[in-house]
Parts: sequence; C-alpha cells; structure tokens
Amino acid sequence: MSCSAENLPPQVLARVAKEVYKLASAPPEGVKFVPTRADNLGTIYAEIEGPTGTPYEGRFFDLKLVLPSDFPQSPPRGFFLSKIYHPNTNPLTGDICVNTLKRDWTSVTTISHVLSVIRCLLIVPFPESSLNDECGKLFMESYNDYAKRARLLANLHGRERSVAANDRQQITDDENTDPTGGVSRNVAVSKESKKAGRAKTNEKSKKKKNLKRL
Repeated sequence: MSCSAENLPPQVLARVAKEVYKLASAPPEGVKFVPTRADNLGTIYAEIEGPTGTPYEGRFFDLKLVLPSDFPQSPPRGFFLSKIYHPNTNPLTGDICVNTLKRDWTSVTTISHVLSVIRCLLIVPFPESSLNDECGKLFMESYNDYAKRARLLANLHGRERSVAANDRQQITDDENTDPTGGVSRNVAVSKESKKAGRAKTNEKSKKKKNLKRL
C-alpha cells in the first residue's frame, strides 16, 4: 500500500525529508534525485545513468520508489518508469526485484543506498530471481545475445542525456501531481493565446492610426 506525505508520521516524514535532502545534495554515483512537489514525499523520483561496460551505458532511465504507509518497517517498492530490458524488472509494470527491497531490508536502510543497489543491479543482474523470465533465460544462455537486445531497447527507451532538474520537475508535476488532470496547463496555454491575440490587435490599431496621420 502506497502513501502520501500526510499519511507519514511526523518523525518518519522528518527522516524522509532529511534523506531526500542528502540524496539531492550528495547523490550516489550515477544517480540523480528528481525534485517534485514538497507534499509528495511518499514517492521518490530519481534518474539512473547506465553504468559503463553494460548494455545500458550512455543512457538515462527514470524510476520511482513508493513508500508504504508503515515505512520504514516495510521497504519501498521500486519501479522503472523508463522501459528497460533486464531480468529483474517486470516488462509490463516496471516493478524491480532486488533483495534490498525484500529480505535484506532493514529499518535503517537509506533511500540513497536503495538507489545505488538498483544501479548495481544493472551491472550484475540476478536471473535466479527474475521478473522477466525470457530475459533471465537469455542472460544465462548467451550473455552476448542478452546484451545485444538490452542495448537495442536501451537505445530505444533510454534518454541520451540527463534532463535538467527544472524540466524533470515540470514533467513530473504535470504527469503525476496536477489535480486538474491537465486543465491548468490548457488554461495557461489559452491565456497565452489571448495575450498574443491582444498584442496583434494593438499592433494593427497602431498601424491604422499611423496611416491616418499620413
């Protein structure tokens, strides 16, 4: 069960806020925190850079950690938002299977550590606990064939560059936290169109006045 910030006890909320601040100011290698609205600490968004020497090298992938209502007694759930071909990622839901989010979880495990482990999972998959059986089987039988397919899909779905924080914040806010379901964006566009229309009208009026003077 996921939660929103208001469902977290004050002491837990303070811990999450502290961890998010540390994640933003001193992130693990290859990990970038993606800022969202301050009232949405129940879901942590991040961006992972494909590690060197892997099929994901040079590509950037979005993911999120969803905190449960009894966090930190229970671990968050991890999801890749970018499609990725990997034994430990569900190809339909993006759900991530890693021991740190299951049997190895402890109440003192940090969000930064979780994200670092997920990135390491791109270097060393665990096909024995795969969520993508076809991918896990291919990894075991022919790493070269697995790497070739993983690279192909990484080029297709991963980004070539890291997106600026303010751009990612706008994208995340628009897609996930806009309570109007996109209406506010339409209203903003409509206002800009009206301003442009008024500017054109004023320009035409000025030209007519100038012609009359002539």
